[in-house]
Amino acid sequence: MTQAVHVVGVGMIPFTKPGASEAYDVMGSRAAKLALDDARIDYALVQQAYVGYVFGDSTAGQAAIYGVGLSGIPVVNVNNNCATGSTALWLARQAVASGMVDCVLALGFEQMVPGPLKGVWADRPSPLGRFIDTLEAHQGFDPAVPRAAQFFGGAARDYIAEHGIAPSTFARISVKARQHAARNPLAVFRQTVTLDEVLASPSVFDPLTRLQCCPPTCGAAAAVVCSADFARRHGLDGRVRIAAQAMTTDGPSTFGSNDVRKLVGADMARAASAKVYAEAGIGPEDVDVVELHDCFTANELITYESLGLTPEGTAEQFILDGDNTYGGRVVTNPSGGLLSKGHPLGATGLAQCAELTWQLRGQAQQRQVEGARLALQHNLGLGGACVVTLYEKVGA
Repeated sequence: MTQAVHVVGVGMIPFTKPGASEAYDVMGSRAAKLALDDARIDYALVQQAYVGYVFGDSTAGQAAIYGVGLSGIPVVNVNNNCATGSTALWLARQAVASGMVDCVLALGFEQMVPGPLKGVWADRPSPLGRFIDTLEAHQGFDPAVPRAAQFFGGAARDYIAEHGIAPSTFARISVKARQHAARNPLAVFRQTVTLDEVLASPSVFDPLTRLQCCPPTCGAAAAVVCSADFARRHGLDGRVRIAAQAMTTDGPSTFGSNDVRKLVGADMARAASAKVYAEAGIGPEDVDVVELHDCFTANELITYESLGLTPEGTAEQFILDGDNTYGGRVVTNPSGGLLSKGHPLGATGLAQCAELTWQLRGQAQQRQVEGARLALQHNLGLGGACVVTLYEKVGA
């Protein structure tokens, strides 16, 4: 038997450019306090904490949590690349669902530096070594070009090669992301851009231009999850329930398919979402709103199909028809996504959770998706991990 798990509190601080933020521990403490305030509970009721970050020293999670209180609870530090925040949430949900505890805090933060992502250690094998070797064998590798852009740009090239879409289709996703972020006071980039501006921005790795790549960002977000019984006993807002959740890692197709889309996690996303739909007894056509991992426009496009939001090979028409935004079939990344809201690695999964919780509560203000009852979250980390979470609105 597993207990139902509810998201009863969320918190997120405004995301900022590197150099403009507070220190990681201050950001983390602020986000955690916001989530506790939103839940209307005291920290003394929290029984465990899972804290995610990618670039930081060991026990940085404790440093942030200690700014909230010194209750002696277990604090588990989590690092799963860009899927770190949702991995912390996955662990928190499991702890509550198992019945071992009733109330858990999931927190994620990141204090980043300007420029593309880089490995930290030069004296040992990179955990992405096999990925880089596979990419190099397929399309070559240029050490002068940002590594992540070569992965996701390569995925775009493989999609174009199979389906013959216009490269400008990817750029349309950036236009949509900025339009959504303009309604989000917590997003780092809130000014809208035109398709011509996106295409005219400097090329990073063809077909991706700079405005099609998410920026390094600093920020923090958190969620309080608890059992239904705990929510009832303490009079908490239990309207948002985690209906299903799955984490997947890489399988043989990642390295054996000669397809960069699979190298960057398309099959992980497909497998995780299939598990979630099966567990919840729904299909992708039932989902009202989605926060997905748009670290590059290419990943948003291929993820539409991995999540089943549109059939294989139809993502271009899905975009051209406006089915990915308000008035279309399913609103994707109403927050502005990683492209415009920002991507502080450890915080991203929990920022997605916060956005979808606000959507299901009807608290998303100008971004509100009317009548939203089912919300899907997709968070991806190369190396690799993919977490897909389905939230549902329950009760009135």
